[in-house]
Amino acid sequence: MSLPPTWGATALDSGESDHPPHRKAYPPPRLPIDDEEPLAFYIFISELAEHTGNLRQNPKASLLFIDNESVSSSLFARKRITYYCKAELIPRDQAIFDTILDRFEARHGPMVALLKTLRDFQLFRLSPMKASYVRGFGEAFEFDRSDGF
Repeated sequence: MSLPPTWGATALDSGESDHPPHRKAYPPPRLPIDDEEPLAFYIFISELAEHTGNLRQNPKASLLFIDNESVSSSLFARKRITYYCKAELIPRDQAIFDTILDRFEARHGPMVALLKTLRDFQLFRLSPMKASYVRGFGEAFEFDRSDGF
């Protein structure tokens, strides 16, 4: 699924229940695609961050993509999709680790190469298990993996 260019992203950390997870303020994830997992999102985060420990203890996360306020006719009916994901730590010795980090570096520049040398940074794959999509007032839809997304 390709998101409109006006959509932003907000990452939500793992909480005690399936939803809604607790909101945390941290940068939105970038979205390279893994050939083995057609719809997967990746985050490269430090062990020093609280949400890394949360993901290790409770491997669930939610991702929210929402229409930009500047292009919305109503703030209360903005188009949005929330993915409810399982989180999986990708060990550094797996080939996909280097593949994804190379893509991160190509997109975000040489800082990624430096971060890759810091052993406290961990790569997580976020694999959506279900989703909810709101197109507007009275137009909300639920999906899960059996729906083929």
